[in-house]
This record gives sequence, C-alpha cells and structure tokens, in this order.
Amino acid sequence: MGRSGPQITAKRQLWYCLAFTMVLLALLFRPAHCQQCRIQRCNADYVASTSPPNGVQEEVALGMNYCIALRAYALCTRRQARSCRGDLVYHSAVFRIKELFSQHNCSSDGPTSSAKVPSTSRPGVSELCDYENQVLLSGSAGQQKKYAHCGLFGDPHLRTFRDEFQTCKVEGAWPLIDNRFLSVQVTNVAVVLGSSATATSKITVIFKTYQGCTEQKVYQATTEDLPLAFQDGTRSGGESSSLTIMERGGSSGVGRQVKIQARYIGTSIIIRRVGSYLTFAIRMPEDTLDFSEDSGGLQLCLHGCPRNELIKEHTLSRQSQQPRLQATNTELGPLRPPHQVYTVERATAKCRETLQVEDVYFQSCVFDLLTTGDPEFSMAAYSALEDLKALPPSKLKQNSPRTPRVFNGGATQTLAATSNGSLLPLLLLTLLLL
Repeated sequence: MGRSGPQITAKRQLWYCLAFTMVLLALLFRPAHCQQCRIQRCNADYVASTSPPNGVQEEVALGMNYCIALRAYALCTRRQARSCRGDLVYHSAVFRIKELFSQHNCSSDGPTSSAKVPSTSRPGVSELCDYENQVLLSGSAGQQKKYAHCGLFGDPHLRTFRDEFQTCKVEGAWPLIDNRFLSVQVTNVAVVLGSSATATSKITVIFKTYQGCTEQKVYQATTEDLPLAFQDGTRSGGESSSLTIMERGGSSGVGRQVKIQARYIGTSIIIRRVGSYLTFAIRMPEDTLDFSEDSGGLQLCLHGCPRNELIKEHTLSRQSQQPRLQATNTELGPLRPPHQVYTVERATAKCRETLQVEDVYFQSCVFDLLTTGDPEFSMAAYSALEDLKALPPSKLKQNSPRTPRVFNGGATQTLAATSNGSLLPLLLLTLLLL
C-alpha cells in the first residue's frame, strides 16, 4: 500500500510529459500541415495577366510583358512550395513554367509584377474613375492634356474657357456650364442703386451621375452659407472618393473657400466668399468640353455673355452718384447706395495694395471700385487671380478688357489698358487735366 502513492504520482508525471510533448509537436508541425495550398490562385493570376481583353488567346502579346508575368507566376509557385509539396497541380505548374521559360526564351532573372501587366489587363474601377490614370492607360501620357479655365468674380467679370475676358450685367440666374458631366448655375443680384453693377450671391453645382464613379451630387453655396458638404450631407462620392470636397484656408485676408475635386473627369472647382459675395473658378480638360457654337445652348463659361448683357463701355461721374432707382432685392434686402466715391487715383491706389501687376485683374478691380464704391471688390479681383494661379489653363492670354470712361466736367479721361497693360501714362494725363 505504501508504494501505490508514488507509483500513481509517477504515472501522472509521465502522462503529463507525453501530453506536453504531443502538444509541442502539434504546434511545431501545424504550419506545414494546416497551411492551405494556394496554387490555384497563382494559376488564376497568371491566366488573368496574359489573357487579352477580347478573350482571343491567339492575340496574347508576347515579349517583355509576357516574361514579366511568367516570372511573377514562378515566384508565386515558389512561395507555395512548402504548403503544396504533395499537390499534383502544383508539381504540374512547376514543370509547365520551366517549359514556358524555354519556349518563349524568357530569363528567370528580371523584374516581376503582381501578375497583372498594364498592357493586357483591364483597368479596375478606381483606375477608370481617375482621369489622370485614364490618360496613362490610353497610352497618351506623352501627349500633354490641355486644360481650360473659367472664372467669375466681381461686377461680374467673366473669363471663359476660350480665354476671353468679359464684363457683363447678367442679373438673375444664369448657366455657366451645362454638359454631360456637370451643371453650374449662378445667381447675380444688383449691388448699388443707380448702377448696373451686379455680383454673385448663389452658386449651384450639380455633378451628374457617372456610371461606376459617382451618383448625382448637388452643392449649393450662398452669401450666408458656404457649406463643407453636398446637399445630402456627404463630403465625398463614388468609388475611391472620386468626388471630394474640402476647405481651403483663406490667404492674405481673403475669405473662406471650398475646393471640389472631381477626379473622374479631371476637374477642380474653387468657390470663395469674399465680403458679401461669391467668386467661382473651374479647371476642366478640354476634351470634356464641346466648343462648337451649337453646343448646349447658353453657357457663359463656354460661349461668353449674350451681346445685350456685355458692358463694353461704362460711363461714370467723378461726382457723387445720385440714386435713380428705388428697388429692393429679395435676397440682400434694400439696395444700398455706394459705400464711398472713388476717383481713378484712389481706386488705382487701393487696387495696387493687393495687385502689383496692371493686368486685366487690376483693371477689373479699378472698374469695380469706380462702379460700386465697395472696397471688398478689390479683394474679389485678387481672389480670382489666385484661383487662376491654382487652376491654370494650358494656354494663357492676358486680354485687355474694356474699361470705364470717367467724366470730369467737360474733360473726358479714359481708363483703358494700353498694349502693355500700363495705366501710368493715362494717370499722368488725368492729373494734367485736373
């Protein structure tokens, strides 16, 4: 009886030792026995990378791309060597790869890919919804794509996709763009009494449904609200966020701005709130636009303002403007008289605070100050110039717009751009006539 206790204890220790050894062996050999053989995945990737888009096997492009795919196939099988040691499909694939290397004169040394060769594989959804990737896939990377710019700001002044500069009245709702990709409409309201000056108070952008890339999205900005989301509350749309909206900080005291990026059509939009009004700028690839005269009806960005809405010459008095109209604006309340009266010299000095070069934007700034007396318009011209730099067109012409005539008694001075855009000679003439 005295020995039974130690014997039982010894047996238990032996069983514990055997159990521990079995568990240890199971853990050691588990990766080799439990890891699945994925040779079928290697086979499928190889077939996908070497199959032509139209499914005709005889048209498989041989050469460097094929050898890259074959080396990727061989690499994939080598990675499966341990888990596929007893698999007949695996050994058949290894034997077939050796034959293909010899048959197509491919070297086993060289670059490999992830089993997809760009020249023979179909692009994924994310690639189709990225304009820049589409350019690369089409093989036209060497041909630089051309972009067009359109901007609307101030009184308003319009820079069209054709790189023409206009000053227009266009009070009320007007379409800037309306094509198969998107529509943009602006609403302009009168600014001051006794003047035809208007400014933008509302901008609506509709991104139309583009199959596989985005559903319809609507963005609307007003003078009271510059939202950071589309009307459905989202800030992106489509596969891989091919349509996004983000806030950009205002620079040099310029107000808030929102940037909308539509990668699937290579388009960028910047909307700013400057003072009490809005500015708009867009950059689109030229191959998404139809420049024909009968395209899409009235589109200000494409065809410019109607002739009866153009302001070719604007006559102003140096004396205080007397209100001639007693009207009200339903969106901004009663129309306001000019903030202050600007002379040519004061307007020029004010615009020179933010715009150093006397180009079309400088002239637009002077025009707006003389027309409205509102100093906020000087920042609108500056904002438009900054947007042009951020979203530049492929070709840029600094066309000189028509600028206002200023009457002072019987003398007439014309604030017009000379061939090089300089205002200095005209300002000297103004001083002599005073």
